[in-house]
Amino acid sequence: MKLSPYLMFEGNCREAFTAYQAILGGRIEAMMDHRGTPAEAHVPPEWLDKILHACLVLDGQMLMASDAPPGRSDGPMRSVSVSVNVPEVAEAERIFAALSEGATIQMRMEETFWSPRFGMLRDRFGTNWMIGADMPAEKANCG
Repeated sequence: MKLSPYLMFEGNCREAFTAYQAILGGRIEAMMDHRGTPAEAHVPPEWLDKILHACLVLDGQMLMASDAPPGRSDGPMRSVSVSVNVPEVAEAERIFAALSEGATIQMRMEETFWSPRFGMLRDRFGTNWMIGADMPAEKANCG
């Protein structure tokens, strides 16, 4: 079984995924718009270049998304966060700083009892992120 987050954007999926690839690395394996697909009959003409499906692959894991056409969205993403854990504190801080541009910081990057650095934010695209550095093995109590 694989679980993959699927994010719904309100028209800025292409911009968001291009930024996420630049920040997180990986490769965009899909960036399909509505034009030329059966879905184009179900969206307004100005929506044809919006994303029908996108997939960013990172270390064998997938982050997927699309733009939700008008009237098909429950509003901005609020109840789910994408959690990213990396081995090094410096890398966690770099990712957090890069995602922070235009973001709402929910918890600044700091040491916690479960991570040497952890922070939470809602980025400029509306995605909630939880960024953390792995606890050194000698301190870890999980996993």
